[in-house]
Amino acid sequence: MVKALTREQVFAWLDEVKDPEVPVLSVVELGVVRDAIISDDGGIAVTITPTYSGCPAMRVIEESIRDALLLHGAPRVTVTTVFTPAWTTDWIPDAAKAKLEAYGIAPPGRAQVDDELVPLRRSVGGPRCPFCTSARTTLRSECGSTACKALWVCEECTQPFEQFKAI
Repeated sequence: MVKALTREQVFAWLDEVKDPEVPVLSVVELGVVRDAIISDDGGIAVTITPTYSGCPAMRVIEESIRDALLLHGAPRVTVTTVFTPAWTTDWIPDAAKAKLEAYGIAPPGRAQVDDELVPLRRSVGGPRCPFCTSARTTLRSECGSTACKALWVCEECTQPFEQFKAI
């Protein structure tokens, strides 16, 4: 008797799919994969949300998800991108934030919501250095290697590093 495929198994397979811009995290850990539904014939429909609407890695992520599930024997895979609710760094679990820091990227800090017509989230305080853990850091640029990261420098060890922005 063949064991029925479960949503948990699909998420375990997708946990092997790494984010192309931050390869220390999977697309599941990053919170990009929102859902997976298995049809009666074994087809899998995956719902994803980009970290931001213009994320250049989304096409690669879609293809990687499709390839991984087909490799595991899914007869058919559809990947649907949804923009609402909007992705937030709150979807990154603490264990994944620790992986970011070990990789040399400061994880997103606590975010606050302003009382504005369109709520904006801003990090409260600077990040600690992922290399020496000093809190004495200075923002060098709001734009890092990708739009979702900012460039900081540590005043203690003088090492530059990126921080995943709190969104």
